[in-house]
Amino acid sequence: MNDGANEMHSFQPGPETGREFRNALARFGTGVTIVTTGSSEGPVGVTANSFSSVSMDPPLVLWSASMNAKRFPLFCDAENIAIHVLAKGQDEICHAFSRSKDAFDLVDWHESKRGVPLIDGCLARFECKRYARYDGGDHAIIVSHVLNIDLREGAPLLFFDGSFGSFEHPA
Repeated sequence: MNDGANEMHSFQPGPETGREFRNALARFGTGVTIVTTGSSEGPVGVTANSFSSVSMDPPLVLWSASMNAKRFPLFCDAENIAIHVLAKGQDEICHAFSRSKDAFDLVDWHESKRGVPLIDGCLARFECKRYARYDGGDHAIIVSHVLNIDLREGAPLLFFDGSFGSFEHPA
C-alpha cells in the first residue's frame, strides 16, 4: 500500500529549480575534505565534498572548485595541494574553512617540503601535484597526481542532506 510518503518528485533542472536541484544533490551522502595550498597570501584552505578517485595507475584524484568563489584563483593554478579527509568530530574545521581561507589557527598543521599546509589529525591526507584541469559549468574539475598519502584509523565525517554524521565500522 502506497501512502504517498515514498512518491518520487520529478522536475527539470534549470534556473527556476536551482534550490530543488541542490536538494536532490544533497541526497547523496559524501565524505568531507579540506583542500589546502600555499599561496602568496600564505596558507589557504577550502572545504570540498566533491572529491573522488580517478585512476590507480597513475594514482589520480579529483575535486571540483567553484569558479565564482573568491578563493578559486588561489587553487585553480596551484602546482601543489593537499586533500584532507576529515574525521568524525571535525565538523567545526569544515565550517571554519567554508567561511575563511585562513582558518589554520583552529587546527594543528605543518608545512610540507613543497610548501603546502598539512592539517594534522585527519583520517587521510593526499599530497598532490597538478595533473589537469577541466571546465565543468560553473566549476573547474581539478585532477591531481597523488605523490604521498598519510592515513590513520577512525570514523569519517559524513555530510548528508545538510547535516553531519558518521559511520562506525561494524564489529
